[in-house]
Amino acid sequence: MKALLPEAFSRKIQEPDVLVLDTRSAGEFVNGFIPGAVFIGISSPRFGEWAATLIDKSLTLLLVCTQGTESEVCDLLKKAGFPEPEGYLEGGFPSWTAAGKPIDMIIEVEADELAMDIPFDENLLVLDVRNETEYADGHVKDALLMPLEVFNDMANIAMIDENQAVYVHCKSGYRSVIAASLLKREGLHNLRNVAGGWDAIVQESRIKTEKDPKALN
Repeated sequence: MKALLPEAFSRKIQEPDVLVLDTRSAGEFVNGFIPGAVFIGISSPRFGEWAATLIDKSLTLLLVCTQGTESEVCDLLKKAGFPEPEGYLEGGFPSWTAAGKPIDMIIEVEADELAMDIPFDENLLVLDVRNETEYADGHVKDALLMPLEVFNDMANIAMIDENQAVYVHCKSGYRSVIAASLLKREGLHNLRNVAGGWDAIVQESRIKTEKDPKALN
């Protein structure tokens, strides 16, 4: 696996069928990442599973890692059935910013900000990327359920109108950042990640929630 300086990494990104996989923490990713990169943080024990579910194995992978974790990431990807990545960004993301390369960000909002926005934005969409059981056990009223597992089908993402203001959440914030990165990669940029996810939302009394007990039986 090649260590690529920012200039070489930037050129490689322009080639067809190349995907940048960013494996840093969710907190680091939302604060700055290479445009078009997909986030799947190595901190999750389901890292390989999520990668295998959401990424086409025929794509050429370029890695952005926390320095020192490149080999571990490569090994986990191999175990998940991926060919060896083409290379990784030498010096990690700090080297990219130091070189003055373009970056993207994901706006994060607290649950109280979501509570304030819901009544006043008719284009607001709460996108819940948890699984069906989690959703049935409690969700934001009128939220759209789109489990992260289905984000490997672009037809599902295409259901979201680009004019909607999308507020993405999961249980605690890991899966929603993955989802947000995939939405951004598909050109949907009017989105927010709800920090703390459902765990934070249920603490905000102004957000109406509901359950679907029939779905739990």
